[in-house]
Amino acid sequence: MLQFAEQFPDLSIVVPLARQLSWSHFTILIPIKNQEAKLFYANLAANGRLGKRELRLQISSKTYERTTIANLQNASEHPAIVNTFKDPYLLDFLGLQTAYLEKDLEHAILRELEAFILELGKGFAFVERQKRMIIDGEDFHLDLLFYHRHLKRLVAIELKLGRFEAGHKGQMELYLKWLDKYEKTDGEQSPIGLILCAESSREQIELLEMHKDGIMVAEYWTELPPKEQLEQKIHSILTEARERMERSKMRKLSS
Repeated sequence: MLQFAEQFPDLSIVVPLARQLSWSHFTILIPIKNQEAKLFYANLAANGRLGKRELRLQISSKTYERTTIANLQNASEHPAIVNTFKDPYLLDFLGLQTAYLEKDLEHAILRELEAFILELGKGFAFVERQKRMIIDGEDFHLDLLFYHRHLKRLVAIELKLGRFEAGHKGQMELYLKWLDKYEKTDGEQSPIGLILCAESSREQIELLEMHKDGIMVAEYWTELPPKEQLEQKIHSILTEARERMERSKMRKLSS
């Protein structure tokens, strides 16, 4: 109780949380050292109505750190991207073999759709696979189309087996413009996009400033390392992302 009082001193924060979370939830949150992470998970549990098991899973899978990495890509603070995406996504539940095709990845995601939506985050609803778009008489197909209930936006998802390439941006921009013109309904905001790659090219992504067009790029991992290695790997990516952001700020100040 003393630890609780020390770590949650602001009544304006703790009172709404206490109405939605049990004491067991708080005993899970108290050991988290980072205060920002603690409040992130508290709000995640409250808003998502997470049980104790689900909360522990979010903490062990480093959801706070992965969301922070994604946010650091979003230099312009595009409102639809902040706290909406993660990087990387942990898709170890797909059970894929070492060698597989993009179609296999798509099938695996559809087979495990409920788990995939949970990893995407609260508010996502599946709309369609291989969304057909006819542009200049030519057929194009978007891998997966979702709708985000809270953002009131369509979310286009493209799956790439290899490393991110600059050309993927143009493809996603085309899809988003088509969706904005033909699929967006009254009251909806402009669509946003997520490109899931086996490996992201972080410097290219930074230079392309994709966040300005509402496009997020993230890696996906279909095999997770042991807990300690996962923590080290996520920490390394987060440190690199923060350093890259600081360098970007310095360049802007000097120019």
